[in-house]
Amino acid sequence: AIGENPFLTYYIMIQKSLFSMKGLLKTLHFAAPLILTGLGIAITFKANIFNMSVEGAAVLGAFFAGVAGFSLKGISPGLHITICLLTGVVVGIVLTLMPAILKAYCKVNEMVVTLMLNYVVVEVVKFLAQGVFKDPASGYVSTYMIAESAMLKKIAGSDLTLFFFIALFVLALFYVIFNRSKLGLEITAIGKNPEFAEATGMKVAQKIIIIMVLSGAVSGLAGAGFLMSEKYRFTLDFSGNPGLGWDGMLIALLGKHSPVGVLIVAVFYAALKTGSEYIGLFTNVPKD
Repeated sequence: AIGENPFLTYYIMIQKSLFSMKGLLKTLHFAAPLILTGLGIAITFKANIFNMSVEGAAVLGAFFAGVAGFSLKGISPGLHITICLLTGVVVGIVLTLMPAILKAYCKVNEMVVTLMLNYVVVEVVKFLAQGVFKDPASGYVSTYMIAESAMLKKIAGSDLTLFFFIALFVLALFYVIFNRSKLGLEITAIGKNPEFAEATGMKVAQKIIIIMVLSGAVSGLAGAGFLMSEKYRFTLDFSGNPGLGWDGMLIALLGKHSPVGVLIVAVFYAALKTGSEYIGLFTNVPKD
């Protein structure tokens, strides 16, 4: 026991992260990548597809978005930011496409393949970050800092950036897909009984690829946006502990694979992380 009032500790954590303007905006900022990785998990799990490469897609998307961020020079901020975000999306899609095809046409267990891909991604980015893309001026392993034209700037001195609104836009798109589209009905049907869905004429293999591609796209976007709005360079601990993808899995499960649920849980989860930083300032309770 450390002699601290638990009610005071929780009050500080919640009050500072959700009921102060500075803390709330910081919470929303850190919720943005979690919303996207949560959606990336939710769309596959709802179809009973276990895509575990969301973490890898976020990390690899961030890495190559960072490469585009420091490599391209002399272009407008709007174009540079767009290129970097699209780089993250494309990299996420490419990473997820191979296990998607193996799952759809060869019936290969996607959980095993996507889990192993995460380890491949770790070794690839480690090799590149320690080699050709390493910033020799840095005191630790990292890539060069992205150009100012590729940075998502803070709004009105807060932690919030355009990235949060991009995440909300993607969330709205997924809400429409889940609840107002033919694909949403097909995702539900595949999740409940893929054999019956196939028997009714649905092209299940094609839909599996589409679902996995959407998951990879938003996961890559999550990593790219987080790097451009918070980190500004890629480091080996970029994704944190346990990682954006693994946090997204918890968020999707607690949010019951619903876009609205993902939003609520992502904000609450980010509030816990934001609030834990204030606990160390106002009490003797460690943030962990």
